[in-house]
Parts: sequence; structure tokens; C-alpha cells
Amino acid sequence: MQIKNRQQLLVIVAICAVGLFAGDKLIVEPLIGAWTARAQRIADLSKRVKDGERVLKWEADLRTRWDRMRLNTLSNNTSSAEQKVFRALDSWEADSRVIITARTPQWKHDSDDYMTYECRLDATGNLPSLSRFLYNVESDPMALRLESIELGAKDKDGQLVNMGLQFSGLALNPQPQ
Repeated sequence: MQIKNRQQLLVIVAICAVGLFAGDKLIVEPLIGAWTARAQRIADLSKRVKDGERVLKWEADLRTRWDRMRLNTLSNNTSSAEQKVFRALDSWEADSRVIITARTPQWKHDSDDYMTYECRLDATGNLPSLSRFLYNVESDPMALRLESIELGAKDKDGQLVNMGLQFSGLALNPQPQ
């Protein structure tokens, strides 16, 4: 082969290599990236559609549960809500035979839509009576949530137990019509 033809062949091969490299970087990789992103978006949308269909199937049950929870929230009138909680505490105290030694209530206005009623209790009793008290708090339909529980022995034998209990209650503010 002649040198001139060999140089032309090398130039053509070099131009083809540069063209293939540029085509890969400028055309193929962006198309693959776009295809992958499109496939991911389709998968995400499919998942969201399935989740939406599932929620629609449970709509009646969810609405019933939400209505029941909304009915059991505390009143947005702070004094009547506190009164309701204190009456429930007195009832639970009498039923479980614990002695409530301290109550520290506090209202928090976290949002325009709701308020939370936080209360710290200190109670004394034996372990079965404290267990019964906790069961009464948890099983009551009132919108209360136990935040923390601390237990400590009050005597050497551990027969008398101190309990520190923090719970919160939910009060929904009515939306203007």
C-alpha cells in the first residue's frame, strides 16, 4: 500500500473514531439517560396510582375512623377539655387504685388547625394497679396519646412503684365555613 493511501485510510479511521466517540457522548448516552429517567418516572407514577386505588378502596373505612377520632378529640374550649380529662383521670385513678400525686397540664398552640394538651402525671401504686391505670388510659376512646412512662421503686422491696407519665391530647380547631 502506498503511503498516501495509508495516510488517507488513517485519517478516515481517525475521523470515524472521533465521530463514533462524539455520537456516543452526544446522542447515545443522553438517549439512554432520558430512557432510564422516563422508565423511573413511569414506575413512580404506577406506584402512586396503585396507592391511590388502595386508598379509594379503603375510603369508607378511613372516613369512618376519622369521624370517630374527630368525635373523640378534646373540645377546643380549654376549660371544658381540661375538665373532661380530669374527670377521666379521677375515674381511672379510682378504678385502678393508684394515687395521683401530681398533675402538670399545659396547652400548646402548634398550629391554627389544632392544639395539644400535654399533661405530666406522677402516680404511686403497685405494679398491677399501675398496669390497670395504663390500660384504662390506652383503652379510653378519648384522643390521648402516651408520650413517655417512667417507673421507679419507692420502697426496698419494690412493692410500691412511682410512675411518671406524660400524655398529650388533641383538640381540633373548627375551620371557618
